[in-house]
Amino acid sequence: MKTIGLMGGMSWESSLGYYRAINEGVKTRLGGLHSAKIAMYSVDFDPIEQLQHQGDWEGAAEILADAAKRIEAAGADFLLICTNTMHKVAEHVESAIQIPLLHIADATAEVLVNEGVKSVGLLGTAFTMEQDFYKGRLTGNFGLDVLVPNRADREVVHKVIYQELCLGKIESASKGEYLRIIDALSDDGAEAVILGCTEIGMLVSQADTDIRLLDTTAIHAQKAVEWALR
Repeated sequence: MKTIGLMGGMSWESSLGYYRAINEGVKTRLGGLHSAKIAMYSVDFDPIEQLQHQGDWEGAAEILADAAKRIEAAGADFLLICTNTMHKVAEHVESAIQIPLLHIADATAEVLVNEGVKSVGLLGTAFTMEQDFYKGRLTGNFGLDVLVPNRADREVVHKVIYQELCLGKIESASKGEYLRIIDALSDDGAEAVILGCTEIGMLVSQADTDIRLLDTTAIHAQKAVEWALR
């Protein structure tokens, strides 16, 4: 079994989901008392969040690159950045280490391609929904047509992530808003919707809607188990 490197803390609420899902996946595959071999480094999210909103991605990238080096030094065979938004600096992180990076957008896109989905909605932080580092990868590398909510709804999605979900707050009114926005994306032609922030799965799940949802935390974790055991 390979050792999985996890860069967590962005936020730690969603990092909990990674740890649980990966260990459950290994237990399901191997049985008995088996659990995953994990080297985890959890960063302090507050300064990173401030750098995000200041547009200082270089500063944020340096923090993540340092964390990646520590994870590699701890013996990890490959690395997961346990957040969608910070994949904006994935190339910078990759250049700082010798081990492979398992990209969250690639893992998600592979599921969509295997299911024959062509048009997909994307929910996430404003950075993820509006900038090209994520949408462009889905379109350029996998041929997917990516739809995002209108500006007002993007603001709702972003606000709920930072002011509620990252703080562990689950509000029924916010869940209703997210489901409304998911319905709107479906009406616009999305065959499925990516929960493109690792906290969104805390708020909405497949049981809440008939529209196909892709929980990036679950998908990323499942792919990590495959890499660890292949």
